[in-house]
Amino acid sequence: MKPRPDSAGPGQESVWAYPRPAIAEPTDSRITIEHADTIVASTKSAVRTLETSHPPSYYIPPADITPGVLRRAAGSSFCEWKGAAVYWDVVIGDIVIPRVGWSYPSPTASFAMLRDHVAFYAAPFDRCSVDGETVIPQPGEFYGGWITSKLAGPFKGVPGSRFW
Repeated sequence: MKPRPDSAGPGQESVWAYPRPAIAEPTDSRITIEHADTIVASTKSAVRTLETSHPPSYYIPPADITPGVLRRAAGSSFCEWKGAAVYWDVVIGDIVIPRVGWSYPSPTASFAMLRDHVAFYAAPFDRCSVDGETVIPQPGEFYGGWITSKLAGPFKGVPGSRFW
């Protein structure tokens, strides 16, 4: 199935205008993650990754993640553009959200700005937001993009999008 991009409205970005291969760029948007009455992370110094058909993933600098909430998780994966990823659990008291974050300790040269920044899946948290707007998690089990009203899709991860 070949996707038909939605028309971008005023103030929107089309994910179909994002590049392939992916890129990383700084953003000054306020990125916030909240769970169990705890601010897990809050920053205006995130890096977002952009790739055709995907909503952005936001990578948060370690200094803007609440100390003590991250615990290294088992496993790793490999991205053809970013390199080898490691995974993180978020621990808040007795609550453990397993493998909800990932980072690139030694990213490829093109993604050097991601070094040690952590990206998070939005779905397991009580609230993730971009500039105060609660995000919708990107569809699909593997993808970690955050959808806001400032994006036009359709988004990779919906049924039938495997080969987009």
